[in-house]
Amino acid sequence: MRKMILMLAGMFLLAVSGAFARDAVFNGDDYTITVKYNDQAYPGDAVFVRMAISQTGKQNKNMKLKLTECSARLELFLGEKRLDKADFYAIESDSSKNCEILLAGIPLSSWWNSDNDYSLKVTYTLSTSRTYDFMLPFGLNYKKFNSETIPLDSRNTSIKTDTSPRRMAQIDKLNGILGTINSDHVYQTTAFTAPTTATRRTSYFADRRVYSYTNGKSSTSLHYGTDYGIPEGSEVRTCAGGRVVMAENRISTGWSVVVEHLPGLYSLYYHMSALKVKEGDMVKMGDLIGLSGATGLATGPHLHWEMRLNMSAVNPDFFVHDFTFAATN
Repeated sequence: MRKMILMLAGMFLLAVSGAFARDAVFNGDDYTITVKYNDQAYPGDAVFVRMAISQTGKQNKNMKLKLTECSARLELFLGEKRLDKADFYAIESDSSKNCEILLAGIPLSSWWNSDNDYSLKVTYTLSTSRTYDFMLPFGLNYKKFNSETIPLDSRNTSIKTDTSPRRMAQIDKLNGILGTINSDHVYQTTAFTAPTTATRRTSYFADRRVYSYTNGKSSTSLHYGTDYGIPEGSEVRTCAGGRVVMAENRISTGWSVVVEHLPGLYSLYYHMSALKVKEGDMVKMGDLIGLSGATGLATGPHLHWEMRLNMSAVNPDFFVHDFTFAATN
């Protein structure tokens, strides 16, 4: 494997949860790689790398084929330890310029500590005989998360402690969907939007929760999304374009919708009183998908909005900014 050293081409401020975006450029023998990525983030956010590969030398059909068939992988390290990995997927191809644009994202656990010893590694192959890799600097900033204790009534206690085969099957089905990565399912690469115009939040992403049961026992968990305190029957709209992959009533989350937006990236909407879409529907950003409610495990009317990347819960606020760097081309 041949090592490549990238020239860092400056840094500019980007409003992605306080992160910075960095450009990196490498000039190969007959091609150029331009990289854009957020080189800082908070625990619970994500890191996305946008990589454009374009030919700069003599163009020929064989080289064009190599670019369109380029494969690449993104890896996240803390020191020498690899924490996670994700494959790149194509989001844009310009045959007139012989350019291929790839994207990959890795979720950042809300349990990880701030540190500057993180790094990213990109490995790519233009053909079976040409494999390279390069490193990118990355840092994780400090963030303090809320803690709360939620007393549950008898109904919610029974839902939270339900171990029935039906509930377990629902959990397995959802995990199967969220674990599916369709590399060619690219529906929206621009910034997402919030699913409601309401601004009052009753719970935040990654709140550390203690559930207090009516039997005197308790359990701890992490809040995977953002809760909006809105009246029952309020409109819920999809945060981005995509494909509805689940629309059903679940024991824990009530009337629920899951939408696929990018390979491995899904939005989830819980506790609704009514659904306006069905599985298989294609939706655009801002389409009506349901009405808010208090179904499932809920202490009152609200909308739970959640984002999952490669199965891991990620701060939804991260995606309402230009996380794919589409506006910086």
